[in-house]
Amino acid sequence: MAGSQQDSVDNPSIADPVLNARLDAIRSLAGGLTDRVAVMDRHFNVMYANDAAWSTASADEQPDAKCYQAFAHRRQACETCPALKVIETPDASMVCFPEEDDTPCGMRRAFPLASSLGETTSMLVLFKHNESQSRISRQPSVSNTRHDTLCGLVGHSPAMRELFDMIRLVADSSATVLIQGESGTGKELVARTIHELSERKSRPFVVVDCGSLPETLLESELFGHVRGAFTGAISDKRGLFQTAEDGTIFLDEIGDTTPTFQAKLLRVLQESEIRPVGSTERIRIHARVVSATNKDLAELVGAKAFRQDLYYRLAVLPLFLPSLRDRREDIPLLVKRFLAASCERHHQPMRTVSSQVLQTLSEAAWPGNVRELQHYIERAVVTTAGPALICSDLAAKPSWPKTEDLRSAARQAERLRIGEALSAMSGNRVKAAKLLKISRSSLYNKLREHGLT
Repeated sequence: MAGSQQDSVDNPSIADPVLNARLDAIRSLAGGLTDRVAVMDRHFNVMYANDAAWSTASADEQPDAKCYQAFAHRRQACETCPALKVIETPDASMVCFPEEDDTPCGMRRAFPLASSLGETTSMLVLFKHNESQSRISRQPSVSNTRHDTLCGLVGHSPAMRELFDMIRLVADSSATVLIQGESGTGKELVARTIHELSERKSRPFVVVDCGSLPETLLESELFGHVRGAFTGAISDKRGLFQTAEDGTIFLDEIGDTTPTFQAKLLRVLQESEIRPVGSTERIRIHARVVSATNKDLAELVGAKAFRQDLYYRLAVLPLFLPSLRDRREDIPLLVKRFLAASCERHHQPMRTVSSQVLQTLSEAAWPGNVRELQHYIERAVVTTAGPALICSDLAAKPSWPKTEDLRSAARQAERLRIGEALSAMSGNRVKAAKLLKISRSSLYNKLREHGLT
C-alpha cells in the first residue's frame, strides 16, 4: 500500500503499541477510500497516507516526506498549521477547516491520536477532494445528495455531519471503538449504526449494560459459566461474547466497571479468548467490541479509577458525541422525527408544530439531551387533544441549565462574545477575528463548534 514506506519501526511514535494499533486500524479503513487520508506527527512527518493522498504527490516527494512537501508541494513549512491545535490543545477532539478558508494542502478535518502515555503525538487528517474528484462530485448523483439521517441518527449540524463521516470511516474496521458523550446523547444508537453499516450487520448486535450488573454477575453474563461454578449454576451457560459471535458486542457504561473486571476484560481484548466462570477451557471469540461511557475515562485513568492499558485498548477508534446544546440547529429535525413516531405509536392523528413552538423548543434547556427531548415530545402528543402540538409548560423550563460546570459556563460566555463581535463588525468575520484577537481559522473553528455558521 502506498505510504507503507513511511511506516518505519525506527520511528518511536510508531513503535508505541497503542499508536501502532490505531495506525493499523486507519490503514485497514482508509486503504480503499477515494477520500484522501493521512497521519502526521507533530513535526509534519507523514507516518501514513492512503493511495488517494499519495496520488497528488510526485514520486520523488514520497520517501521520508513532510506533509507540506507531499501535499502542499512546498519546500518550506507553512507559516502556521491550524491542525496543530489538536496536538497543542489537550481537550481538543477535532479541528475543522471551513470551505472558504482554504489551506495550502487542502486539509479539512484533523483528529488527535494519543499514545500509550496519553500524549497526543500525531494526528489523523482528512483532506478535501482533489480536482478530478471535485469535477465528478459536481455531476448529479444520488450518492452526493445531502442527507440529514444516517440509519436512526438525525442531524445536519456541523457536529453531526462530522460524526456521520467518522461513523462511516470506522464501520468496516474490526478495531475497538469507544463512544463518549453525555447521558441521553444516543451512544447506543451510534453503536447500532456502526454495526448496521459494517459487514457484520447480518450477525448479532448484543447490548450489555455494565453499570447495572454486579461484578460477579457481569463476568458470568459476558463469559458464561459451567455447571456448579457457583450456587445456582445448575447448567452450563453461554456468555454474551459467544452470543455475539462474528457480530458486535456493545459494552455500555464501561466506566462503571471494577478494576478486577477491567483486568479480565483487558485479557479478553488482548488474546481474543474468554474463559467461562468455573472452567479451565479457553474459547476463541470473534466479536467486535464497541464500548461507551458518559464519564471522562482519561480523568478516571489519572485518578487510578480506570486501567490505562484497557482505556487505550478500548479507544483505538474514539468517537465523541455532541450534547444537544451544541447542536441546537438539529432540534427542529428531531422534533419532527419524534412527533411522527409518537403519533404513530399512540395511534394519534399527526400533529402540526408552529414555528413559535419550534423556536421555543430550540431555545429550551435539555440537560437530558436527545432522550429528554424525545420523552417530552411523546408526553406532549399524549396530552394534546387538538391538531396542533401544545407545549404550554415550556415557558417554565429554563433556557439554560441552572447549574453549569466551569467548562460549560466558559463555553457559553465564549459563544456570547463571538456573537457580540460579529454584530459589532456587521457580520464581517475577518474584522470580528481581529477584534477578538484570534486568527480567522480559529474563528471559523469556533463558529462551527458553537453552531453559529
